[in-house]
Amino acid sequence: MSEDSENEDYSDGAISDEDESDEDTFAKIVSEDLHQCAFLTGDSISDPPFPWTTQILLEYQLGRWLPRLREPRDLYGVSSSGPLSPTWWPYHCEVIDEKVQHIDWTPSYSEPVYLPTGLEVEPLYPNSKEDTVVYLAEDAYKEPCFVYSRVGGNRTPLKQPVDNCDPTLMFEARFESGNLQKVVKVAEYEYQLTLRPDLFTNKHTQWFYFQVTNTQAGRVYRFTIINFTKTASLYSRGMRPLFYSEQEAKAHHIGWQRIGDQIKYYRNNPGQDGHHYFSLTWTFQFPHSNDTCYFAHCYPYTYTYLQEYLSSINNDPVRSKFCKIRVLCHTMARNMVYVLTITSPLQNTDSRKPKAVVLTARVHPGETNSSWIMQGFLDFILGDSSDAQLLRDTFIFKVVPMLNPDGVIVGNYRCSLAGRDLNRNYTTLLKELFPSIWYTRNMIRRLMEKREVLLYCDFHGHSKKENIFMYGCGGSDQCKALSLQQRIFPLMLSKNCPDKFSFSACKFNVRKSKEGTGRVVMWKMGIRNSFTMEASFCGSTLGKKRGTHFNTKDLESMGYHFCDSLLDYCDPDRAKYYQCLKELEEMQKHINLEKVLDDSDTLLKEIALDPESSSQGSDSSESNDSQTYFLKLTSPIKNKKKHLNTKKERNSAIASLRNASQEQEVCDKGHLVQRHRESNSEVEAKTNQDIFLEAEKKPIQGIIQPTSTGLYGNCFRGMSLKCTRSKQTPNQLD
Repeated sequence: MSEDSENEDYSDGAISDEDESDEDTFAKIVSEDLHQCAFLTGDSISDPPFPWTTQILLEYQLGRWLPRLREPRDLYGVSSSGPLSPTWWPYHCEVIDEKVQHIDWTPSYSEPVYLPTGLEVEPLYPNSKEDTVVYLAEDAYKEPCFVYSRVGGNRTPLKQPVDNCDPTLMFEARFESGNLQKVVKVAEYEYQLTLRPDLFTNKHTQWFYFQVTNTQAGRVYRFTIINFTKTASLYSRGMRPLFYSEQEAKAHHIGWQRIGDQIKYYRNNPGQDGHHYFSLTWTFQFPHSNDTCYFAHCYPYTYTYLQEYLSSINNDPVRSKFCKIRVLCHTMARNMVYVLTITSPLQNTDSRKPKAVVLTARVHPGETNSSWIMQGFLDFILGDSSDAQLLRDTFIFKVVPMLNPDGVIVGNYRCSLAGRDLNRNYTTLLKELFPSIWYTRNMIRRLMEKREVLLYCDFHGHSKKENIFMYGCGGSDQCKALSLQQRIFPLMLSKNCPDKFSFSACKFNVRKSKEGTGRVVMWKMGIRNSFTMEASFCGSTLGKKRGTHFNTKDLESMGYHFCDSLLDYCDPDRAKYYQCLKELEEMQKHINLEKVLDDSDTLLKEIALDPESSSQGSDSSESNDSQTYFLKLTSPIKNKKKHLNTKKERNSAIASLRNASQEQEVCDKGHLVQRHRESNSEVEAKTNQDIFLEAEKKPIQGIIQPTSTGLYGNCFRGMSLKCTRSKQTPNQLD
């Protein structure tokens, strides 16, 4: 079902509801009580024959068959009247019958990171036949690759303690997004845990989420996870595991909270394959006896939770008017990948085509913090504030909130059921193997044929660095002016959110190993503002949030700040835009000076434009002189933040100030052009000077002298400029 079938004032028709949709899948998804109904066929009745059709049903009433039309299909995939579409699992995966749910709660204070005492121990457990295996999930290894799926997986009852007097903890992870492979009891209150690798792989052990029952209050338990593979971890920098108690939730309405003492991340003995693994150990006392508790690497955000959230939007008579939910495609396991189109109905008086913004999340299943940022964005953009209305009036938002639902359901950390990292396959031609990636890329390509896509951003989580930051794509040496423009939005975001977002941790380059990522592929397709936003699993090292963990409200607030920065970027009052451009020029001059002073480029590798493989944290206190210089440049502007007005207020202000400021504006812009040319000419070689100036004139003129006089006609004017040396057509990607 194509979006063109909807009201054209609402949709750009750039995507389809899976052009080659599976009719059998839809028939199973739509829940309809047929009673004694039957599909009408030519053999159904002996009276005048009817043609074969699935749109007419026969209902047996009062001794005879009566034909009636079938109810229309639910295009949203989240029914307003029936149950949610079911979750499809690989057929061999065991799944418990009990449904796991958690309350939505945020602590009233920022939870501090763990400060090592130096007394933490590194338990190493030799293999012993006397150890008791209390949990073992062997179902994941029944098949070497994905075969087929079934609704709900292989249902199995929850295991119960054999003896009520046995104090042994009971573990469980056979539920949606759960991950735990094996638990061995090595002492009375000590347990050794092994995580399950991503299905159909032998690696990517990072995400954990499991249940613990038969607890005893007042006892100090030790948990040690023994098969992490990353040499560096935020657990070494103070990150604590997450804990949830059902009794605390019922009695005190307390949800997920950071816990743990004697936290240590360390290298352990090599495994049987000769590779070294790393362990995470912590101690903890349960608050209640006979409680049902959970531990997790990050705040869980399941596929079912997303469906419930989308269903609430669909059932809202206000939000559903400007947010259309469609099925972009189906995954290998036949789960739905949703795409949201958010915009206000186009007014007849406005003939301009609104520009587009594309946002995606959860391509890596274990990076649940990306889903919380996405939900914060959706909460704001679908809200009733004047700024949200202004954004909906100005843009068309295409949002894919969960790119890898299969991986989310089975509890993978990084891969899909193909056993591959989807964010390295945006150039793929294998639609059946990577359907969500293929359809997302195709949707964006078709969208670009009808309108300009101003910004693309893919939300992620980061396991080695603190803070929130972005990866962008740098321009060539002959397009330095355009390269600076691509850094304006992240710089604005750092000013709007100075205690969470670190501009000094942002990087703007394209490495060969990243050429298959969404960020790079979209950039090569022509989207100049193409970013990956990375959110730390831990917390912040900046401002008032320094030394604390991010909670769900912190992550959701980034969705609001993203919208706020987008408004700043598009503000007809270009003061913020030009101020950020000036700061970036100063940063570039500082970098160029270091290039001249240090031929080996040692300093350059340590500043904000270093290669993306760097494992350094983004703590400003540990940054080198260049990063400290960046922060000093940006810090004075924080107190001078100019709050964006609504459209009506802006029009009034612009009309009153236009004549008075015109002469000064021309002077300032001319000075900016001159400074930009001078700063770059000082560091360019004489042999390349003419080439640089030729490529430089058009971007600068595009920034300073927009040709459109409409309110938003000059927004992103510089972004549409092309550099001939970096331009690629979409066909070249394949």
